[in-house]
Amino acid sequence: MRRQPDLTTRLGGWLFRRRTLVPLPFALAILTLRAGQTPPSAALLAAGVALTLAGEALRLWGVQHIGVVSRTRSDRLGPLVASGPFAYVRNPLYIGNIAVWVGFALTARLVWLAPVILVLLAAEYHAIVRWEEQLLAERIGNAYNDYLSRVPRWLPSRVAVPFAVSAPFALSAALFSERGTLIAIAAGYLLLWTKARF
Repeated sequence: MRRQPDLTTRLGGWLFRRRTLVPLPFALAILTLRAGQTPPSAALLAAGVALTLAGEALRLWGVQHIGVVSRTRSDRLGPLVASGPFAYVRNPLYIGNIAVWVGFALTARLVWLAPVILVLLAAEYHAIVRWEEQLLAERIGNAYNDYLSRVPRWLPSRVAVPFAVSAPFALSAALFSERGTLIAIAAGYLLLWTKARF
């Protein structure tokens, strides 16, 4: 008999289908707020850009292993992926997203906004992950439960050895799949540069 999901898990399913729209208030805040900006600093700019690039590099590495299923808004599932970054943490794409958004806040010199984004996105992704894990456990079963026992959800705890290798996507295919994110990052930095000039 199927267990009835709790409120957090149900909220996670709702957020999963809208996960592209949820960060839009952060984008609006980053691009329009000037209140609380710290003074210009090359170190802060470098830290923000580096964090954004690191987050996107993690996403790209993850997409190279998970493929186009990372773009779905339905509950369609691909095979269990336990290679690449998925051998170290179960949710590298969400970790990458958080790093990208926190990096943007730092680049915009909105240091106070960075922890707000971190907390709110962590709460959103926690709910989404609860929904995804229930779905994957129901559909994949023992192989997924074994994966859960070996790979931590958020923070790597040890050097991981993949126990199931999936053929990675070609880098060109991963870049094509990530084109929307890459364009959004480039546009975001262009808009931040424009904001800084006025």
